[in-house]
Amino acid sequence: MGERTLRIPALRLIPRRTKPAPSKHPIGLLLGTILLMGFGVLALSPLLLELPPPDKMDLMARLASPSLAHPLGTDHLGRDLLARLIGAVPVTLGAALATMAAILAISLPWGTVAALAGGRTDMVLMRLADIIMAFPMLVLALAIIGFMGASLEASILGVAAAWWPSNARLVRALVLSASQRDFVRAASLCGASRLRVVLRHILPQVVPPLAVITSLETASVLLALSSLSFLGIGAQPPTPEWGAMLNEARPFFVQAPHLLIAPGLAVTLVVLAFNLIGEGLRSLLDNREPYRW
Repeated sequence: MGERTLRIPALRLIPRRTKPAPSKHPIGLLLGTILLMGFGVLALSPLLLELPPPDKMDLMARLASPSLAHPLGTDHLGRDLLARLIGAVPVTLGAALATMAAILAISLPWGTVAALAGGRTDMVLMRLADIIMAFPMLVLALAIIGFMGASLEASILGVAAAWWPSNARLVRALVLSASQRDFVRAASLCGASRLRVVLRHILPQVVPPLAVITSLETASVLLALSSLSFLGIGAQPPTPEWGAMLNEARPFFVQAPHLLIAPGLAVTLVVLAFNLIGEGLRSLLDNREPYRW
């Protein structure tokens, strides 16, 4: 009998379907950037357009409906609503950005020192932050504003003082996570100074996620500042500010609803822009989930 040969069927390699890579150009980031750039153009438009001063009153044209002379109408004192809306862009956005800058100026070194020092220093710094966080944020901000007097500057300090402890705890967590990486430990073992390790190895890991959180929290800070102005304890008349404009328009909601629509829509769009930018940055930094729209 002849020898039988064992024939093994050829294996057919079937490529495995892989998960699609996340988009490198999320549309949310693009839309948010376009919205913010649009408001930046609005802030510069008084240099190109002939607009009346935001505080110029014309009692004969009070509560006028939108027209060619006044595209968004006038308020209860005859002031052009478009001029006030545009004049409020640098005030409102500047206040939100200044508040976030103050929050980061306190929380970033506070959380970094607490994470790297450890031991008793970490405990003392975090317990101080916990004590401030024990107070309701709005109550603490109102207390500071009541002590300093109602103004936009007081509201900025009040919101920053009530907001930074939570950011400090977040920074501490990010620094602790980054300091446990192998290459960070290797840099320390190689004799690199503590300052060099922080600047060259730890902060580059902390800054990207902190940028995402900062963009998202800027929207919340802007809402908080606008709410304080709406309550009458933020920006004071005749300063154009969107929250203050909503407060001034509240008694005329039935008679002139356009007074509320314009500043309300402006606040909504800016908050949406910061949220879109934050989510877009997150999708660029996180390769685990695709950014879908």
